[in-house]
Amino acid sequence: MDKILFLLLAFAPAKDANWPSYRGPQGNGHSNATSLPVQWDEQKNVRWKTSISGKAWASPVVWGNQVWLSNATEKGDKLSAIALDINTGKVIFDIPLFTIEKPMFTLPANSYATPTPVIEEGRVYHHFGSAGTVCLDTNTGNTIWARQDIPCNHHRGPASSPIIFENLLILTFDGFDVQYLIALDKITGKTVWKKDRSITYGTDNGDNKKAFSTPSVFKIDGKNQLVSAAAVGTVSYDPATGEELWKVHHGGMNASCKPIMANGKILITTGDGGWKLFAVRPDGKGDVSNTHVSWKTIKNVPSYSTPLVVGNQVFMVSKDGIFSELDSETGEVVRTERLAGVFWTSPLFADGRIYLFNEQGSGYVVQAGKDWKLIATNKLENGCMASPAAVGKYIIVRTKTHVYSLENKD
Repeated sequence: MDKILFLLLAFAPAKDANWPSYRGPQGNGHSNATSLPVQWDEQKNVRWKTSISGKAWASPVVWGNQVWLSNATEKGDKLSAIALDINTGKVIFDIPLFTIEKPMFTLPANSYATPTPVIEEGRVYHHFGSAGTVCLDTNTGNTIWARQDIPCNHHRGPASSPIIFENLLILTFDGFDVQYLIALDKITGKTVWKKDRSITYGTDNGDNKKAFSTPSVFKIDGKNQLVSAAAVGTVSYDPATGEELWKVHHGGMNASCKPIMANGKILITTGDGGWKLFAVRPDGKGDVSNTHVSWKTIKNVPSYSTPLVVGNQVFMVSKDGIFSELDSETGEVVRTERLAGVFWTSPLFADGRIYLFNEQGSGYVVQAGKDWKLIATNKLENGCMASPAAVGKYIIVRTKTHVYSLENKD
């Protein structure tokens, strides 16, 4: 038995050899990639560059030698999936998925393919909100199953990305008209559980019930918790059944930030007359709004970019480019630095450095540590609405018009 186990481990891909979903293999923006470039431009340290048509803010995911992207036309009538060869950037598949006769309204700042796909061995799952969800065979590009019967009026466009938990594909629908989570059997696409939000919204205005976040699964005291931020509140569920465990009412709404863990507390970003960052202890039951909030701050909190935890440090970048370090124990701001541009994307931590990309095409590199410092400012032709991935010795960057593989050639 021990010999068989050794062989299985020896030939299994390393967990961090891939970038399977939004925020990477651990869901926290960390990568084990090494020897990454510090400097780049349109010629320097570019391994390949591939043009991508349409308008889509979905981040790239990577498995083995494939980079997968969700894509859409600007008006949202054609939804598709693209696979690139990670070594050359060559298009392997460009697969039409759904034709939408009357696309819902989406803000110009959003796209019809903003949710990031999730990938595993042999399968990739593309999600476009209520417009459709599909599972593809990564070897052939063939459709394994598809759903277009999960209702939601996103009103300003979908953005919540799917996640995989064991045998489930978990989807988030915080819309104008309905607010719920649903778990599908990832093999068949059939519904396993559906859970309506129990949040007290305090309004009948659907515009104040919308949210766009992606949930996270944490192991708390030996038990899994699916923590999902919504408008007005955040709820923890049993990911296997959808049973509600606890919730916290904090006001405002969640624009896209993913819950993260720091020092045993879950960090949640929201807005309520100003963006806020909350630290919540995850060991409660029922409504813990008045009992389990350890700290909160409103200073330079990001609107869209998910914070990054490195040791006891919390790093975050506000939409207007304020890069901050917080003490994860107290929430106190330790230090800030101004970066130029508008930030929708989430930071990447790899090779002891923090990588940040903005809408204007700038790519900032910060040497992490207690005395962190900005060590490089780079530029690509077009800016980023999608967050980067890092695998091996490459950074995969999707701009508004292209996908790049950045490599240290020095």
